[in-house]
Amino acid sequence: MSKSKKTRAEQPRLKILLVDDEDQFRTALSQQLSVRGFQVLDVGNGEDAIKTVRHEKPQVVILDQKMPGMDGIQTLKEIKRVRPEVQVIMLTGHSSAESARISGRNDVSFYLEKPCGIDELISVIKAAEQERIHALARHEIPDVKRTSLRQWLIGAHHARPGVIILGLILFATITLAPTPENLRRLLISEKTGQLGETIAGYSDYRAMDPGQTVSEYYCKKAGWYHKVEEADGSVTKVPFTVEQVALRAKVMVGVLVVAALFWATGAIPIGITALLVGVMMCFFGVLPPNLVAKAYAKDSVIFIFGVLAIAAAISKTGLDRRIGMLLLGRSTSLAKFAFIFAPLLAMTASFLSEHALVAFLAPILMLVYMAAIRSAGLKKDKALVVMMLLLLTFSANVGGPGSPAAGGRNAVMIGILADYDMAPSFGQWVKLGFPFVPVMALTIAAYFYFVFRKKIKVKNLDIAARVREESDKIGKMTGDEYKAAAVLVLLVVLWTTWSGRFGMGGPALLCIVLLNILGILRWRDINRIHWDVVALYGAATAMGYGLATTGAALWLADSFVCVLPDSMTSGTGLYMSCSLITGILTNFMSDGATVAAIGPITVPMATLSGTSPMLVGLATAFSSSFAHMLIIGTPNNAIAYAIARDPETGEQLLTVKDFLVHGFMVLLLSFAVLWIWVFLGYWQWMGL
Repeated sequence: MSKSKKTRAEQPRLKILLVDDEDQFRTALSQQLSVRGFQVLDVGNGEDAIKTVRHEKPQVVILDQKMPGMDGIQTLKEIKRVRPEVQVIMLTGHSSAESARISGRNDVSFYLEKPCGIDELISVIKAAEQERIHALARHEIPDVKRTSLRQWLIGAHHARPGVIILGLILFATITLAPTPENLRRLLISEKTGQLGETIAGYSDYRAMDPGQTVSEYYCKKAGWYHKVEEADGSVTKVPFTVEQVALRAKVMVGVLVVAALFWATGAIPIGITALLVGVMMCFFGVLPPNLVAKAYAKDSVIFIFGVLAIAAAISKTGLDRRIGMLLLGRSTSLAKFAFIFAPLLAMTASFLSEHALVAFLAPILMLVYMAAIRSAGLKKDKALVVMMLLLLTFSANVGGPGSPAAGGRNAVMIGILADYDMAPSFGQWVKLGFPFVPVMALTIAAYFYFVFRKKIKVKNLDIAARVREESDKIGKMTGDEYKAAAVLVLLVVLWTTWSGRFGMGGPALLCIVLLNILGILRWRDINRIHWDVVALYGAATAMGYGLATTGAALWLADSFVCVLPDSMTSGTGLYMSCSLITGILTNFMSDGATVAAIGPITVPMATLSGTSPMLVGLATAFSSSFAHMLIIGTPNNAIAYAIARDPETGEQLLTVKDFLVHGFMVLLLSFAVLWIWVFLGYWQWMGL
């Protein structure tokens, strides 16, 4: 048998359920469809139809509207309640405008009158088969093929049994492996207060008491104690043993591996993986439930929720089109969008919140995308939407090294360097870091432009014109737009001037309340935001907290440092090695947590090797902006992912795989530009 014939033979036939109370008509139509290659089931009433849909799982239902007992409309409602992805073709000889309206309201794919030609019916069935794919995406239902063990293991998006099994094996291997000696050594090391000691990299080092070990501090913070009855009958509380604490550190590394694997492959839904992180932290005793919940509710998570809700309000009023005209007015071609917009955005993100910029711009770019494909007569242009949104978020990411104002990670590093009396001034930081930003943004622009320009289906893309068209459709500004604009200005001012006191989430929540009071944002609008992304970022912060608190993050960082060759432990080699470990870890932990874990290790290494602590600290901070590979790496990625859904089909246009593939390439380019242009380039020319 030829390969093509074998492939066709392996493909399952489309399963159709025919529901009609006329036996003769049902039998004849069933035979006609069967000889044309369809697998046909037929029943004569609505009750049997519902049972068949539940157990046989047909993809398409051809349903008669006028039947005795349970009629077609009632049957339709029950079918959609049981399997919302099933496509229903209403076929009846009793058509009317009212019946079409009612059945349309209940999600009928097509409405045909009896009798209809077999060719017309088959054409409609094929269209329904395609529509079912969109329905599966809208309802997040995996379409797993079970024709072979291999196909079952591979599964489908959101249901990959093989990956789930692999994740369980990896988790068991990591947690059951013997405790490494360097992990045990770190956990039993006492705080001495001396500069340069290894456990200075522990996240809560400053909160530890002198002479206290990491293991003892962790047990005190988590409340993990054994009750021991003494000889005199008294009961004392004894902290967990070092081996028990080490087990929890290994559990967190296992959780990190499993979560990264599941998020990268789509083994289960993103939101479910986010919940799984908390489940594993609770059930394996990493932290008590109240601390796990607290770890999920960090300011950055509230910020993500607030940004998504505010973006919905801005889009609802049409203000996003006005903002688009200001920011994208010069993007009259794909090349100008890449090579002008990207560096301007990156340089702006050096001084303003890159998260806010992405939150404002991502919905605008989605509007541009939808208008462009409609104008070109296309249903989808995957390459265009991936290029636009990843160029946006990656360009915003690399604005971090530009100034101390670019993010909390920079403030963390300044605090670490202040302990060594080596903290740079604002001007020094800008002098040493800002030249990296436009060069890196242009590098990202070149990558996306040359990789995607031939793959993009929309030709002669004029983004400025598309934004102008969208803006012209809604006419002059309304009162709601002025109100939303005022709230938006207030939000930016609060983020810029008061984020140190109120965080990023507090101002966002305030503005949500104001938008509701002003009648712009309803609770129903908030319910429609992508809560899976909020859960995902909550899991990321909880995972970072668990890694840091148990000492697992310190162990990972120390393990990396221990394997460095001598050439990478001083001078330019140390800059490179510090940026390498930070750039890798920041994809799995928040940037601030990464700098907090790595900085106290790398900066003392600089003092011991005769290298500038300030430059080592800056190298560490700069590379914490390279969180390109995973959605959890930064709020920018999470916002872009949440916005990138087709509003008509519900399809996720920007996937985890897109981040993984292109984020990995941009990560490599980021290291290349940092090492060549900064460490071996202008830092050398400055005589540093």
